[in-house]
Amino acid sequence: MKSFIVAISGASGSIYGLRLVEELLKSVENIYLCISGPAFSIIKIETGVDWAGKSDAETEKNIRQFYSSDKIKYFGENNLAAPVSSGSFLTGGMFVVPCSMKTLSGIANGYANNLIERAADVVLKEGRKLILAPREMPFNSIHLENMLKLSRMGAKIAPPVPAFYQRPKDIDEIVDFVTGKILDSAGVMHNLFKRWE
Repeated sequence: MKSFIVAISGASGSIYGLRLVEELLKSVENIYLCISGPAFSIIKIETGVDWAGKSDAETEKNIRQFYSSDKIKYFGENNLAAPVSSGSFLTGGMFVVPCSMKTLSGIANGYANNLIERAADVVLKEGRKLILAPREMPFNSIHLENMLKLSRMGAKIAPPVPAFYQRPKDIDEIVDFVTGKILDSAGVMHNLFKRWE
């Protein structure tokens, strides 16, 4: 049983982040969740889920109620004093799902302007697992160079690209496949899709 950091940044594909948290709750001790400011409105637009509260405590309460779990600890993106901003705070690694190009650039260049970027910077410097699901299309050279830079630093780049050889019947099966592949990148066991035989 490990604990993971999960970040949801302001890019389309928030459903993958929500599904990732749901699946991780089945097998981890704790999830340390950080959501960027723009991501709250994207989550609401794309899924109808409104987690935003007037304080971090209220937001955390909304998230815990949504998942019916007290294993989630929420930290606001401006809380640079959060435990996940320190290398001495042990976790199994970090997921950024989805990962906007702004967040990708901040991580690749060590900008650490908010908690998502700082936590990812810590995960990299400590040699822990960092899995990024960049959500953009098409990628330009800057995007690709930032991904290559992070890959060379040890991060896993896992764009949310579905496969269709399993003949998904609905959007849920597509989301499950992508989420499962992201979990595979971190070595987290799951039963979200049938494996190729």
